[in-house]
Amino acid sequence: LNAAPRRAPRQHVRFLPAPGDGGGTELVATRVPVLADHPLVRGPRFRRLKMGAGHRLDVKSSGVFVLGIGHGNKLLTDLYNCHLTKVYTVGGLFGKATDDFSDTGKLVEKTTFDHVTREKLERILAVIQGTNHKALLLHSNIDMRTQEAYELAVKGLIRPMGKSPPIITAIRCLQFTLPEFQLEIHCLHETQQYLRKIVHEIGLELKSSAVCTQVRRIRDGVFTLEDALPRTQWNLQSIQNAIGDCQLRVKTEIEKTIG
Repeated sequence: LNAAPRRAPRQHVRFLPAPGDGGGTELVATRVPVLADHPLVRGPRFRRLKMGAGHRLDVKSSGVFVLGIGHGNKLLTDLYNCHLTKVYTVGGLFGKATDDFSDTGKLVEKTTFDHVTREKLERILAVIQGTNHKALLLHSNIDMRTQEAYELAVKGLIRPMGKSPPIITAIRCLQFTLPEFQLEIHCLHETQQYLRKIVHEIGLELKSSAVCTQVRRIRDGVFTLEDALPRTQWNLQSIQNAIGDCQLRVKTEIEKTIG
């Protein structure tokens, strides 16, 4: 903002001495800039800017991270109250376990993994999804035999609208090349550490062990990777364009979910 073109300084009228016709001095009305508006006097025009963070990412994660500027801080609160689904790609590595479930943690165990197959992994994922689906219905506080439940299901709005434990709404295997694998996880109310723990528990269920190698958020509600600005585009014009591109989607989602 401070690098953007500034408006011209204000002008005011001063009576300044000037040579007169008879060789004397007279006062002449002259417009001159107001020195208080000079950049060297005023300093940077913007010193503070109110910003807010949406669903946070920890230091070992990457991907979509939503920020609010000015009025956008209120919209962040409204989006939080919508309890929208977030999507992650999560990488895993079979054969070892660490104290923090990540591949950079302290090694506590090594195991074999030759017996693990994609079919076995997908069976475990199906169990996880089924268990979480029951939790989703439980915390939604909706009678599934009602017309309301049917209408919400059609609109894709069945979700906990209050506090609940982390819930996985969908999980599938994207890649499987022993000892590495990659999952796509759709979830609510999660933390990135919770997702790393899921990878650890998958390893245990398969009679092996596994650590998380990557957690990347690819969607946060209405925001996707296509909306994200890499560091090289952190400038006023790009940010203005990003705000303009997502305004209608944010407004539509808030009105649809919470009115």
